[in-house]
Amino acid sequence: MFKHLLIATDGSELGNKALATGLALARLNQAEVTIITATDPVSTGIGSGGFGTIDAGTLVARLEEAYAIEAKELLEKARKQSQDAGITAQTLHLPRHHPADGILETVAERACDLIVMGSHGRRGLSRLMLGSQAAEVLARASVPVLIVK
Repeated sequence: MFKHLLIATDGSELGNKALATGLALARLNQAEVTIITATDPVSTGIGSGGFGTIDAGTLVARLEEAYAIEAKELLEKARKQSQDAGITAQTLHLPRHHPADGILETVAERACDLIVMGSHGRRGLSRLMLGSQAAEVLARASVPVLIVK
């Protein structure tokens, strides 16, 4: 039924459940898999305000490097989990992307026909309503979306 699944994960509990669910579905459908994680653009909020201008370039570079290392580790775990399930998956880190934007761009670029993601990310684990990124993907997606709770 589905030929190419995009599985979005952020390392949260629900992100990991989405990964496991997506891999099981991919195995049943013998589908291709792309696993992605996105890291938001870094916003320092540092500017001038009576104290002069502070060069935040070094701080931003360090934060982006830390995000990249975390994303690489997360995707390596996901790749191993997919291999253990007998599935070859491509992984992709999208730096400086809001998750919904990155998910939808990747779906279009790679011709994915199903999105699998958690109902909340790291920012909204305790919320009862659908997370903002999941809600945005649902509203804008041109392909089916499986939300895992």
